[in-house]
Amino acid sequence: MHLFPHLLAGLEFRTLPEQLVNGLFLGAIYALIALGYTMVYGVLRLINFAHGEVYMLGAYTALFVSYALGFGVGSTVTSSSVLNLLIMLLASMTVCSIVGVVIERFAYRPMRSHSRIASLITAIGVSLFLQYAGALFLPNSPPPSINEQVNPFRGSTQLTLVGPPASALQAIRDAKPAAEQATAAFNNYLKAHPTESEFNISPAGQPLRDAARTAEDKLESAEREVTGSGVTITIRYGELIIFITSLILMGILKYLVSNTRPGRAMRAVSHDFDSASLMGVNVNSIVTFTFIVGSALAGAGAMMQATFKGTPMTTFFGLLPGVKAFVAAVLGGIGNIPGAVLGGLLMGVAETLMIWLGYSRYADAIAFVVLIVVLLFRPEGLLGSAEVDKV
Repeated sequence: MHLFPHLLAGLEFRTLPEQLVNGLFLGAIYALIALGYTMVYGVLRLINFAHGEVYMLGAYTALFVSYALGFGVGSTVTSSSVLNLLIMLLASMTVCSIVGVVIERFAYRPMRSHSRIASLITAIGVSLFLQYAGALFLPNSPPPSINEQVNPFRGSTQLTLVGPPASALQAIRDAKPAAEQATAAFNNYLKAHPTESEFNISPAGQPLRDAARTAEDKLESAEREVTGSGVTITIRYGELIIFITSLILMGILKYLVSNTRPGRAMRAVSHDFDSASLMGVNVNSIVTFTFIVGSALAGAGAMMQATFKGTPMTTFFGLLPGVKAFVAAVLGGIGNIPGAVLGGLLMGVAETLMIWLGYSRYADAIAFVVLIVVLLFRPEGLLGSAEVDKV
């Protein structure tokens, strides 16, 4: 009965707002990947388990483009620009789109007339093929990472939500002049007695040294109280760019699906293949278009993750993010685009809260816990609707 209050007492609630913000930033990446899962499922009723490997290839594309821009291993280039980042972003999105088209054309399309389990096994096979075949050609050991010099947004800013109490600020104002005066008096004494030092001082200088130390300790104590009493959020510029760019891409996708002809055709195909075909929709083209869009979003997320966070890369780079994004899609309602965004953000927040609670070793496991809970209590997801398949 006393365990729960004990756990609460050990938590740093002052850092909770910052952890929530970090969770939203992380969730934006999961949301971008989850959109690919949910779009493919909405059209083909297929879980594209190779989507995490498309994400991985997007990160490697950003790495190779950074090399081409002069930011290779041991590079002496120290200046970067937004143009470099845009080139890397577009390259990653383009390569991932091409990979997505190839996977759909040569792996999934031949299996479209077969059972769903056959398509599922094919997706798993493509995922494993890209992981292990990629290890033969891609730098893998030691894991490379993108040179941080390519990122011109390496700084951070701090937002103060709750300032320190006035009494703490007044304590600093009172302690600072006394500390400066005592320190100056001791320094003047040392100048007048060059044979002495702080650690080798005569009895005559000890009172001045002790007074200086006491005043400095009092000032440091007041400063620690100010630092520990307020509520601040440290926002890294790179993570802020990830979040804003993700929102922009999601907004473009929303407009594309809702207000354009390919988007309407995509919705028609997701509703009924045969009826859409009879209405003149080129089903194969729309499926290919879906893979292009979903894969491009994964490539954008991979480039930003690898560039702004400097995550080391292996051919398993997309395995855990892919699983978490799949869980996010299920959480929000697989096949539901707003649900994928919501699920991704919630997954990011859940992961950072696990770290905040002190269980960082289990942060990756939270995805599987969420998946089990969702499948048990709301298998259609938060924004999904239950569907009955007629047999």
